[in-house]
Amino acid sequence: MSNSNLIVMLTHNDVTVENAQALFAELKELPVNFWGFKDIGLDTGLMKELVAQMKAAGKTTFLEVVHYGEKECLEATELALECNVDYLTGTIFYDSILDRVRTEDIKYFPFFGHIHGHPVLLSGSVDEIVNHGKQLEEKGVDGLDLVAYRYEQSEKAGELVERCRMELGIPLISAGSINSWERLDETDRCKIWAFTIGGAFFEKQFVPDGSFEEQIMAVQGRLKG
Repeated sequence: MSNSNLIVMLTHNDVTVENAQALFAELKELPVNFWGFKDIGLDTGLMKELVAQMKAAGKTTFLEVVHYGEKECLEATELALECNVDYLTGTIFYDSILDRVRTEDIKYFPFFGHIHGHPVLLSGSVDEIVNHGKQLEEKGVDGLDLVAYRYEQSEKAGELVERCRMELGIPLISAGSINSWERLDETDRCKIWAFTIGGAFFEKQFVPDGSFEEQIMAVQGRLKG
């Protein structure tokens, strides 16, 4: 039995899909507890409806933010609070965000390492990334969002995941580009707390010609096996 949790992201190419509510309605009975989306693609009203829909089905909700400036990250934080999501993930870390969420009923998992580009890229040495994670852990974040498979030194992604898991004492989410059984197994083997998959489900990376539901259940079956 796996120690890792799948977060189904109703997103493709870093944007929430237009039919996210209808898609979730079709899938809400699946045995997956963690569901998320991005702060881009739907207006605020639809995001609030989507979160309410997920919570009514007993799900835990995640909003991932891919912005880098402090103003944009703070605005996205306010959006997460307005939508009443359980987890705010992503953003560049700012003390102002931590101060804002510290007394709210929300968990904050920022990116760490040098984050840049769209889609997100991660750069820096493994040591630099791990040390940055330790600094944010000391500041009191609830967990960290690691874009391991967007790491520019792709040959070291496995080493990066293992080092972060061993040296950081807070939960990790592996976000982005888990699009193969090899990467899924590596993530699971490292006992990462949770990981996101969105685009790979839409692109049918796990079950060729399979439905979105079949993609999810194949991954869940692998974890339980």
